[in-house]
Amino acid sequence: MNHTSTRIPYERTGYFTKIVSDYLNQSASLQPFYKHNANLEGIQQAIHERQAFDTPRALLVETLQAQYKGLPVTEKLQQHIASLASNNTFTVTTAHQPNIFTGPLYFIYKIMHTVRLADELSRQLPQYKFVPVYYMGSEDADLDELGYLNLGGQKLVWNTRQTGAVGRMKVDKALTKVLHAIEGQIAVLPKGKELVGLFKRCYTEGKTIQQATLELVNELFGAYGVVVLVPDHAKLKSAFRSVVKKELLEGFSHQMVATTIVSLSKHYKVQAGGREINLFYLLDDKRERIERNGGGYEVKTLGLRFSKEAILAELDAHPERFSPNVILRGAFQETILPNIAFIGGGGELAYWLELKAVFEAIQVPYPVLVLRNSFLLMQREQEQKLQKLGFDPTALFNTEQNLVYDLVMRESNVKLCLTDELKEAATYYEKLKTLTGAIDATLKQHVEALEVKAVKRLKELEKKMLRAEKTKFEAQQKQIAKLKQDLFPNNSLQERVENFATWYATYGPQWLQMIYKVSEGFPNNFTIVAYE
Repeated sequence: MNHTSTRIPYERTGYFTKIVSDYLNQSASLQPFYKHNANLEGIQQAIHERQAFDTPRALLVETLQAQYKGLPVTEKLQQHIASLASNNTFTVTTAHQPNIFTGPLYFIYKIMHTVRLADELSRQLPQYKFVPVYYMGSEDADLDELGYLNLGGQKLVWNTRQTGAVGRMKVDKALTKVLHAIEGQIAVLPKGKELVGLFKRCYTEGKTIQQATLELVNELFGAYGVVVLVPDHAKLKSAFRSVVKKELLEGFSHQMVATTIVSLSKHYKVQAGGREINLFYLLDDKRERIERNGGGYEVKTLGLRFSKEAILAELDAHPERFSPNVILRGAFQETILPNIAFIGGGGELAYWLELKAVFEAIQVPYPVLVLRNSFLLMQREQEQKLQKLGFDPTALFNTEQNLVYDLVMRESNVKLCLTDELKEAATYYEKLKTLTGAIDATLKQHVEALEVKAVKRLKELEKKMLRAEKTKFEAQQKQIAKLKQDLFPNNSLQERVENFATWYATYGPQWLQMIYKVSEGFPNNFTIVAYE
């Protein structure tokens, strides 16, 4: 696909927080909260620390081989999985829940970013091998967040009655209805039937969502060698058992995070601080909080009570029943993967910046944090319309109101700004204040009140003049409104709303190749992509 790219600093978009900007700029106020800078030197430091940690590589490879059994595996993927047994192989990881049919665009962007960074590091540090990994957050139970997608301006919702971890839920007739709705929208596109066929192969009735997501990501990214890891696995959980035990007995993670939050909140708005015990009990279709109850533990919603001895025995017998929440999820990920870089969005980076002390407490290496790539995709025709309106692509991050204002002020043949008149009024009233003040000081106050009223009326007149002139540019206003709505649905970033299906159903794998080409290993800018 032919395309051009325009880059704009993240802070200029208005869609990213101060903590993100400060992290990218290596602000001194944030440096105590992470271990390595997001650059090649930071990667080398992370590799050094990872080499000193006993990652359960053999267990990881065994689990992955079992997970992929019966699936089509590319030669590159086979090599990547096998290479994880070597102490010279490291992973570049992103994590995301199993949104149905991938959910928003940035699901795709995050995974492709792992590919790009792994490839760049392989070229820069040829003595090592780097493997891109998608770590599936399949134990997340937030169906409201994961059970829908937006396609062609329509929100398609999975109305299932299932509960618990979304990854363990099964494809049912309600999800098949969503698939039929997708088919109705994209089947007519050049590659639409192929994509619908892919969805149907992956999302067959009775299959778990985590299995369907694994198969879909494998079909899309297998050629790039992306390894999908589903961590909801007894043997993988057993490798994390010592940390779970420490959490049950000491509630250590909450203490670590609470201390960090006190320091971090002096400069930034912080994420949630977790709970006294940052673990869930995961059983069949239930994922419920584990809480202290006197000297023991309970899972209130399931009516379960455990003594200290009983819950430790449960942990030994069934480690798969203990599910880390957001505070401990990253520690689990970094325990079972030989990981040196974690790619996440702004919100993910913000909570990872709370977790450094948690990693130190359990002596697990803390990875390099990399802000994921962000894109705005626009057709060449949209770019040309924008140019005809007199704007470059970066102007799109202004509000619709400001764009219209700038256009009218630039294109109008009449004077719409009363700046000179306001200056003259200020001079006039200054003279009056001098004149009246010499007679009676109270008259000066009266003149100041008159000036306030006069300035207010002049500014109101200026607004009326602009409103009247705007009517001459009605066609351009409609064009601006349409561009903003098409490219920023619901006033949000496109990547946080739209699903990839329309693009893939139009262009096929070439679209993924374009995303790879415009990706950067260590991005410092938001990227606007104009494609044909």
